[in-house]
Amino acid sequence: MNWLSYLLAIGAGAVNPTQTAANSQLNKSLHSALWAGAFVYLSGLICLSLILALARKTLPGSGAMAQAPWWAWVGGVLSLASTMSGLVFAQKMGSGTYTGLTVTASLVTSILLDHFGLIGFKVHPVSVLRVAGAGLMILGLWLVAKS
Repeated sequence: MNWLSYLLAIGAGAVNPTQTAANSQLNKSLHSALWAGAFVYLSGLICLSLILALARKTLPGSGAMAQAPWWAWVGGVLSLASTMSGLVFAQKMGSGTYTGLTVTASLVTSILLDHFGLIGFKVHPVSVLRVAGAGLMILGLWLVAKS
């Protein structure tokens, strides 16, 4: 992996709290998490449709779609749970606590997915350093939430 991949991943992480704040404000303005969620996904669909059109990407064939495992199709539903959580809880908890909770939960889940090689991940066994890193994330989250 090159430095650009890491830079883009850092950028995506930095955008997360901003996206959550924008979504939360939309929820506050509309007084409806469900409608805010619908507009969030509609705007994303419109943007992605424009990108697909500009990139001139054709729809994958049915054979390619049939080869995907069943769990590969649930990403949108899982994304919806994450988005709705941010819409409802982020402003109440504050960005630091909410983002800390989601990132720490993501890291712990990722360590488990890696350890067992689940849902397509290559096996990366749990190690003392990985557990210590997760523990430090939990400690950091506690410190952020306490202040």
